[in-house]
This record gives sequence, structure tokens and C-alpha cells, in this order.
Amino acid sequence: MLTHGSADALFIARRAQPGSKLFVLTASAQDAERLRTEIAFFQPTLRVHRLPDWETLPYDHFSPHPDLVSERLATLYHFSQGQFDIGIAPVTTAMTRLCPRAYLAGHSFFVRIKSRLNLESLRNDLTLAGYTNTTQVMAPGEYAVRGGLIDLFPMGSSVPYRVDLFGDEVEQIRTFDVDTQRSIYPVNEIRLLPAREFPLDKDGQHRFRENFRDRFEGDPAKSRMYKDVSSGLAPNGIEYYLPLFFETTASVFDYLPADTNMFMHGDVVAHAEDFWKDTQSRYELMRGDKDRPLLPPKDIFLPVDELFGGMKRFTRCERSEVYHTALTLPAVEVDRRAADPLTKFRAFINAFDGNILITADGMGRRETVMQFLSENGLNAAPVNDFASFVADTTGIAIVFTPLQAGFILPNERLAVITENELYASEVKQSRRREKSRTSTEGLLRDLAEVKIGDPVVHEQ
Repeated sequence: MLTHGSADALFIARRAQPGSKLFVLTASAQDAERLRTEIAFFQPTLRVHRLPDWETLPYDHFSPHPDLVSERLATLYHFSQGQFDIGIAPVTTAMTRLCPRAYLAGHSFFVRIKSRLNLESLRNDLTLAGYTNTTQVMAPGEYAVRGGLIDLFPMGSSVPYRVDLFGDEVEQIRTFDVDTQRSIYPVNEIRLLPAREFPLDKDGQHRFRENFRDRFEGDPAKSRMYKDVSSGLAPNGIEYYLPLFFETTASVFDYLPADTNMFMHGDVVAHAEDFWKDTQSRYELMRGDKDRPLLPPKDIFLPVDELFGGMKRFTRCERSEVYHTALTLPAVEVDRRAADPLTKFRAFINAFDGNILITADGMGRRETVMQFLSENGLNAAPVNDFASFVADTTGIAIVFTPLQAGFILPNERLAVITENELYASEVKQSRRREKSRTSTEGLLRDLAEVKIGDPVVHEQ
């Protein structure tokens, strides 16, 4: 089945039926993010959730950004509750072992207007969930209490909340701005998720110490990782010790409803095998540090056969069930040196019997492209979304959306052309300049890092 450009996102969006759930396993993180944004353009009513990666290399000595952890926990919560139409995860992310569903469920709770709230109980719940008590809330995973006001920045939320208590009743909940600390608009409830993917309470520390002593030889007190966790701290890179906080771990498949349909996008198997080989190599290279003894890859990640074995419990969608025929575009790029810069584009318009949608990367770019076409005798009608184009447009239209690549749907007499195709030569030149600039900057950084040693002594 032929498919080209961003047509894969369109076909996947069409495959997702109301009431059914589709989980897309991609070969790369770039594909996962592209599909998330492009599916939202083609079908904005779909609930699309991508499980992001930690964005660290296996056994790295630093931790993922808190925003990533927040998004991961929120996505897993949506998966566990069946609150999605399309779930997306890179295969390397799906290979990472996760906290059990019971941990996420046991550390998630709600605060609602007019409900009773015991302040001391809330403090304890927030502490158990890994939240930090601060004087001023600025980031996810923090809370502050000032009399009858409670400021919370839940994990998985893009905004913080201010809870106004009247006695022990929640009188009002409002969002607020972290910079000005001013309230913005009211809401009816807040969902609170744990601040981390593992527990750092007393029970979590105890289980970590027990498992650490069982797994590693030698005196654990000599390990900085062991001592930090025992003190209730979360040292950098602690995520690669996550299995030590639990009796058993879970996979992303454990969070999905049983009726989820599974679809593999790209060469998932090859990327999974490459990741497993690279992880084994990094383990062998870094395992000698006694201060940070490493868990073997199979304890942190799902081996390839276990990964695909876990998928067998779900119905799998074949490519022929999702993809339909989409053809690649001919050359349509602008040539500013030619007498008619739009010669190739005009040739395509004359040869194509259908409607054409041009995508621009921004609102300003949309206006610029429209003006350029108009100056060269072509008119493109502005549209707000893909549905409007399909329903109402005859001829050429232009929309603001960052699609990666265009395509032709011959059966629907429809073509999509992105700026990447329309200004192909300029994009290539820009990339060459960026590559050259990056190379030069790297050289200058290398030179700047060279330290002057001892003065040269000339022999007499």
C-alpha cells in the first residue's frame, strides 16, 4: 500500500473510530511527535496522547525535565482511564519498564468545589505523592499553604491552582499565574498526580534499600545513590533504578484497555533491536563504577521478545487496514531566478484535476505566501482547518499548520503541498548554512576550551 508524506497521519486519524482506541507504536520519537501534531490538524476532535521519552540515554547521570515527567504521568493516567482515542509512543519509550498501575492510582486524587477538605490530610497526601512544600509555587510538583489558601501545581497540568477554603470546605478553585501570582479564572476541580514515577516516602525508601542490598554486592553505605535515597533525596539518574522502588514493574501495555487496537508505524522491530544492542553496550561500558552500580538492561527495559509478546493480547491493525494510496508530489518548488518563479507549480496545477491545499508554518508565513502567489497571478483562499478545505474549497487554498511533507490522494482529487516542497531549494540552502554555522561554532567552542599550559621554556 503506497503512502507518502504526512498522509500517514491523515489515514491514522481516519482509522480512529469514535468509541474505539488505537495505540500507535512508532519507530522514532520524531515520528511520534510529528504524528501527534499532524493528527490533531487532520482531526482536531480526537483525543491524542503521546507518551514522551525521558530524553536521556540509558544510565545517564542526569534526570528528565520535570515537565516530561509531568506529561508522562498525565498520559499514563489517561491511558489507564481509557481517556484517549489515539495513544502514541516511540518503541524505545514503550520498552521502558514503568511504575505499576496501583502506584499511579493510589497517588492520584481530586479536589472539587464544595467538597470537604482536611488540610492536614491533604498535606500528608501531597507528601506521599512526592510534592514539595515551598513558600511560592513555581513548577509542577510544588504546593504552598498560607492560612486558608492552598497553591498547587499538579503534575500533568499546564497551570497551577489556588484553593480557597472556608473552614474545611473548598469554596473556590482558581488558576493563577506563576510570575505575577495573580488569580486568573475559576475551575470546578483539580486532578492531582504523583510528582515522580516512583515513591520517595518511608515505604519507598525501605523497599529501595532492601532491593539494592539484594541486587548489588559490597557495602551499600559506600554508594552515594543508596545514601541519597535513604535521606529522601532523588539524585540525578535515579530513574534508572526505578525497579528497586517496587516489587514488580509494569509496561505501557498494562495501562491500555483490553479493547485497544495496536498499530506499528515504521520499522519498529529494527529500531527496538538497535536500541537493545546500544543499551547492552552502554551497560558493559559503564558497569564498573562501584559508587553507582548498574541494574542490567533487562531489569529496566523490556527485551525485544518480551515487548512484542506483550502486544499479542491486543488486536493488531495491519498496514492495509490503515493506509490507503497516497502518491508523492512532483517537483513544484519556486525558482526565483527564473522569469516565472512558479513554472513548476503552474505545471502541476494544470496537470492536476483536483483541489490543492498549501500549508504554511505560521500565520505570518501564510500571509507572505499568499502575497507572493498573488503577485504572480495565482490566488489561494485562506482556510482555518482541513475540514473546511475538504468541505468548501474549490481550487487552491492555504492554511496555517506545520505539516512535514505533502502528498496526493488521487481517489479524492486532493493534493497537499507544504512550504518544504514549495520552497525546497531555499530550505536546502538554509539547512546547509545551519550545518556550516553549527560546525564553525563547534570549532570555536573547542578552541575556547583549550587551556594555556605552562609557559614555553626555550633551551639555551
